[in-house]
Parts: sequence; structure tokens; C-alpha cells
Amino acid sequence: MPSKTHYRVAIIGSGPAGWTAALYASRAELEPVVIEGPQPGGQLTITTEVENYPGFKNGIQGPEMMEIFREQAKRFGTDVELDTVTDVDFSMRPFRLTLDAGGAMTADAVIVSSGASAKLLGLPSEKLLMGHGVSACATCDGFFFKGKEVVVVGGGDTAMEEATFLTKFASQVTIVHRRDAFRASKVMAGRALENPKIDVRWNTTVEAVLGDDAVTGVTLRDVTTGEERPFPADGVFIAIGHDPNTALFRGSLTLDDEGYIQVAEPRTTTNVPGVFAAGDVTDRIYRQAVTAAGQGCKAAIDAERFLEDAALGR
Repeated sequence: MPSKTHYRVAIIGSGPAGWTAALYASRAELEPVVIEGPQPGGQLTITTEVENYPGFKNGIQGPEMMEIFREQAKRFGTDVELDTVTDVDFSMRPFRLTLDAGGAMTADAVIVSSGASAKLLGLPSEKLLMGHGVSACATCDGFFFKGKEVVVVGGGDTAMEEATFLTKFASQVTIVHRRDAFRASKVMAGRALENPKIDVRWNTTVEAVLGDDAVTGVTLRDVTTGEERPFPADGVFIAIGHDPNTALFRGSLTLDDEGYIQVAEPRTTTNVPGVFAAGDVTDRIYRQAVTAAGQGCKAAIDAERFLEDAALGR
């Protein structure tokens, strides 16, 4: 059961967007609550070194960074519920959130920052070596592979973009694709195919990631012949897309054709007055901790102004 049953602001999700929203909302004396969700800290908790977030000149481990965010928000009065929202009712205010552990809470405003999850291959070895040579974000981790050989898995625009970006650092990039043609746009595919640092293994899948403490290679399988063989590599980038964590909000909030929450940019307002969205749950392009944090700031300010207007009857 939640420690309180009603809040002025409830924040769903505990990544950079959620904690930043909590920080701004608590400093505005809105006494918010963060419901941390099934993966407290979001995707940064499966990231090792974070070197591209301002303020940490020597870098910082992802989980440590999220703990700092958490403690900073709590310092200003944010309540934290280690629970998951299983149902929402946005049909009237105060909004109602049902919790997995039992009970429910209401809130005058809600900020959705439930994030997105990278689609993975589902291999046990992939999970074991995540953050130790396996990554789902070239922008985040490409720098660590200077002069090394890496594999990119995928065939869409995301894979082409990741592979091309990685050539800035890696000595060799091998795209592994299960079909004999990319589904990426012609422009993106052409850019990758013309890059001398990029090689392609067609009609091939990754069956396992090799290595004990760090990636040493992958097992490739030819889908035509069934033949399997080891392939040396220092890193593996999974680039088969992301799924926004928005299943809970279908029927309540307007989503785009990929499932991301639609907001009235540059604001964070959704189609439901009093419900705001921030971070990767709205962002199919950047997906960075710093951009998510910026949106969390905006969402808290938008929520504060909404509550002020509501109190004044505007």
C-alpha cells in the first residue's frame, strides 16, 4: 500500500526524466511521488560508464548516476514508491493510479516518464555481457571502441545509423542481417554500404555472444545453410529498434504509430489536460539521458503551471 493516497503530482517512471521532474516539482513545493516501476533507474542501470553527461568530468557508472538523481530528488521532499503502476484512470481529476503491490493513489497531475526499452535478441549471453561489450546505444558507448572491431545487428535505419556512427571510432564494423536486403531507407543503406569500414554478413543471425567478462566475439549462423561459426569482435551493438513503455496508456493517451506518446511540442502536454509526458516515452530520435532530463524539467514546470491555473479557475 502506498504511504499516502493522494498527491499533487505523481511521476510514473524513475529514469533521468522522472527524477529531474521530481527534483523540479519538489523544489516548487508540489510534494511529488515517484513510482519507480519495474526497472528502477531505467536503461542507465544496465549501462556501465557514462561519459557524456555534463558535470561528471571523469565519467560515472550508470547505476550510481541514477542513485545520485534519486537522492537529490528525495532531499527536496520527493516521496518514492518501489512499485509499478498497473492501471490508470485519466477520465476525471484527480487521476487514479492502481499499483501492483495493492491499493491505489490519486493525483492532481501526472507526469509519464516510463521510458522505452531497447529490443534485444533474447540471448542469455547477451544479457550477461550487457554493458561489458554488448550495447544498444552507439552514441552512448561508441567512444569505448576506438580502434576495435564491432558487430552491429539489424537491417533498418537504426542499424545503418549506428554502424555509420561507429566508424568514427572502430577499425571495422560488421553489420549482421538475417535477410538478403536491408529494410532501411535507400539513403541510409547506401551511406552504410559505401563506407569502406563497413562490411555486411547477409542471411546471418547472431546465435550467441562469446566471452566471460567481456565480449570476444559472436557465434554467427547462416540461415540458408544452417552453418554456425565463431566470429571475433570486441563489441556487439543491438540495433533492432526500441519499444516505448506505453502499453499501460493505450486508450487513455494519444500515441503515434510506433506507440510513443504524442505531446504538443515544445510543451510536454498530452491530449489529457493535467497529464504530461517526458523522456524516451516521447522520443524516438535522441534517446539520451541529458535530453530526457531536459524534458523532465519541462514537464515539472508545465505541471506546476497547470496546477496554478486550475487553482485560480483558469
